[in-house]
Amino acid sequence: MNVEEGAPAPDFELPAIGGNTVSLASLRGRPFVLYFYPKADTSGCTKEACDFQEALPALGQSGVTVIGVSPDPLPPIEKFAAKYGLTFPLASDAQKEAAASYGTWVQKSMYGRSYMGMERSTFLIDREGRIARIWRKVKVPGHARDVAEAVRQLG
Repeated sequence: MNVEEGAPAPDFELPAIGGNTVSLASLRGRPFVLYFYPKADTSGCTKEACDFQEALPALGQSGVTVIGVSPDPLPPIEKFAAKYGLTFPLASDAQKEAAASYGTWVQKSMYGRSYMGMERSTFLIDREGRIARIWRKVKVPGHARDVAEAVRQLG
């Protein structure tokens, strides 16, 4: 599936760290950042998560929640969050349903081998549950800062 800016955000409900659940329905009425990352506790994903953690005060001033989603099961995600002191919700999309609906579970290739995997992507969802901004094939350096700037512009 391919989602576009201005379109309604695809529905999701995912198990999250701390025995919680995150869902589009529970977040309606406030803006949030939904970012998809390939694997907990790998170098790029750790840098991205730590950058979002650092950006939380600025994002929080705008009333924005950050939610990270990976295809990992919850136990490694819980360890990842604890290891790096991540205080925002991290969720497991082990069935890849949310990733498929956001178009982030894609065909990838490395060393001539094709496989399905998570495309590092971020979505800024507005108060009405519409997609305000999309970043695909994210490069980690400076990304959280770019998202924070887009949040400021959202108002």
